[in-house]
Amino acid sequence: DNNMVDMICQLYSNARDPMKGRQLPVMYSSKKQGFFSISGNLATQVIQGVGWAMASAIKGDDKVASAWIGDGATAEADFHTALTFAHVYRAPVIINVVNNQWAISTFQAIAGGEGTTFAARGAGCGIASLRVDGNDFLAVYAASKWALERARSSFGPTLIEWVTYRAGPHSTSDDPSKYRPANDAARFPLGDPIERLKKHLIGLGAWSNEEHEATKKALEAQVAAAQKEAEQYGTLADTHGQGVATMFEDVYQQMPPHLLRQRQELQLGQGA
Repeated sequence: DNNMVDMICQLYSNARDPMKGRQLPVMYSSKKQGFFSISGNLATQVIQGVGWAMASAIKGDDKVASAWIGDGATAEADFHTALTFAHVYRAPVIINVVNNQWAISTFQAIAGGEGTTFAARGAGCGIASLRVDGNDFLAVYAASKWALERARSSFGPTLIEWVTYRAGPHSTSDDPSKYRPANDAARFPLGDPIERLKKHLIGLGAWSNEEHEATKKALEAQVAAAQKEAEQYGTLADTHGQGVATMFEDVYQQMPPHLLRQRQELQLGQGA
């Protein structure tokens, strides 16, 4: 699967990385699929999503933007600006708020989730808003499809608050045991989304434990094969990289003379 290989190459920032090592590893993107990178600057991707949707409407195509934000980042000003623009310009955008209860170290109440819901913020701006069980796959699919059809029918934006839970750390630098109980994830009432869907399908007679295990093994093999192929182009531990001369590229449409000189000096110094 070339798409998966490209994504893993981007995670490794190796020689085949389509971003050429110029993005944080987890902030992968794919221009071919219209998948824009998340942003390290919290909440900015939401207003970018609204702007992209406004451009789509102005061009008259049927593309819809779908922007994602966490519960903590809703406290950023960009989120509220995005709501205003989405409402005023009837932008064909779905604003997804993933309320997984915890930002990097603060409970969602710190971002204002205790006194009211995050969905209520959309309603306050005149935007159709839903609060959905984010661990119910069928509910997620149905709500997303509804919002997509609204946007394509020129009814404008939808805000969806997905109620879920962040079971693991926020990042490799985060230790959730410092600020929440260790067994918190197991006590979350909405359960595990994969386990819930599995039980539901088995109950309907449309699935079985055997099919589940076989599918899991097949998918793991597919990912392992893509990872093995990607590692031929380098890993984080053994990177082949892009070559230092590429640091001068992709900033200007035409490289200015001073950068051309610097690149030449670098290559001469390396004996290139």
